[in-house]
Amino acid sequence: MTGNSKKLWVDSHSVVFAGLSVVLLLTGCGGDSTDDPGGSRLSKAALGKMLYEDTNLSKNGNQSCESCHSLTLLTVGSSPAARGFADPDSTSTAPVSEGSKAGEFGDRNAPTAAYAQFSPSFYYDSSSPLNNPNKPGYVGGQFLDGRAVDLVEQAKGPFLNQKEMNMANEAAVVAKVRDAAYAHMFKQVFGASSLDSGNEATAYNQIAEAIAAFESTAMFAPFSSKFDAVQAGKASFTGAEENGFQLFQVDGKGRCAECHKLEKIGGSSGVLFTDFSYSNIGVPPNPANPVYAYLPNFVDLGLGKRISGEEGKFKIPTLRNVELTAPYMHNGSLATLEQVVNFYNERDPKNCSGSAVPFVDCWPDPEVADNLDDTFSGDLLLSVEEEADLVAFMKTLTDGYFTP
Repeated sequence: MTGNSKKLWVDSHSVVFAGLSVVLLLTGCGGDSTDDPGGSRLSKAALGKMLYEDTNLSKNGNQSCESCHSLTLLTVGSSPAARGFADPDSTSTAPVSEGSKAGEFGDRNAPTAAYAQFSPSFYYDSSSPLNNPNKPGYVGGQFLDGRAVDLVEQAKGPFLNQKEMNMANEAAVVAKVRDAAYAHMFKQVFGASSLDSGNEATAYNQIAEAIAAFESTAMFAPFSSKFDAVQAGKASFTGAEENGFQLFQVDGKGRCAECHKLEKIGGSSGVLFTDFSYSNIGVPPNPANPVYAYLPNFVDLGLGKRISGEEGKFKIPTLRNVELTAPYMHNGSLATLEQVVNFYNERDPKNCSGSAVPFVDCWPDPEVADNLDDTFSGDLLLSVEEEADLVAFMKTLTDGYFTP
């Protein structure tokens, strides 16, 4: 792909991201393929985009879904998913998102919204994922701890979370939609009486349905990375990228694909680089997390916060667009991909001399020591060059490289 053709592709998508062509933006949904002869599914997704971007649906009119899962094309020539549908303001020293109320922060790093549509509804897999007794049987769901069974339930959460959009209740959210410029569109999609007083519970669910429909469009799952181009025979890996790919595979030294699966699952048209299961890989705490200012002894139990025996386990994320979604891990404790790979390679706790943020070759004790899974990480014996090659491969997973 030439530089000019890539620029033309990016520029055309920047028009879409500017909101000038909602229909073009939403065609070719990547998830549910249910027949929709009347076009209501497309209309629902277009409505969902407006809801997703509406900052007025927060207590102080200053936060939307997009605030923490950005749609913005930051620079011409970068991927349309310029921050990989994650928080554009997050860093390892500011790892969590500020809510609608100034000074109120969540306690977890906002995950990407990209490719979330393919996560199965939360369930227990009695066969145990990967046939590994150290891994849990829980699979899928939304949020890092799977507490929302699907995208619809996930979309309901942030509006009422006091550390996020901080709305008082469902009725307050519906009232703002009732007064919005797009209220007529809501009624076209869900019915003339959908926003009437007394219908708030149903309308709130419909708000979430529309947002989930938007998040299930091809925009959130373009499968347009260099990896996809190579798979389609339209590009070739460099030597470093190819070596990284070999290291990444199940039988490679990195063994990354044990969990970040090289399979098309969940109805996806491309590899998702996750098995949607849960694991505790021994991530250290991040002292930069503002939660420690008011909870000095805070420990994030992940899935174990709601399911006994699952302490320390978090959902294994997709690696698509991972180059763009720093910082990494549930608490943003790792700032770079280089740190992530070194962490997996070495991981054994080492003396960090009071360092505020972990650095390469410097790993504090895990935040949660229970259920530690060391089957596929730690003591991988990767050389410095091999670590660099793994990073080079992961950077081929950034969308926007070509037009499928």
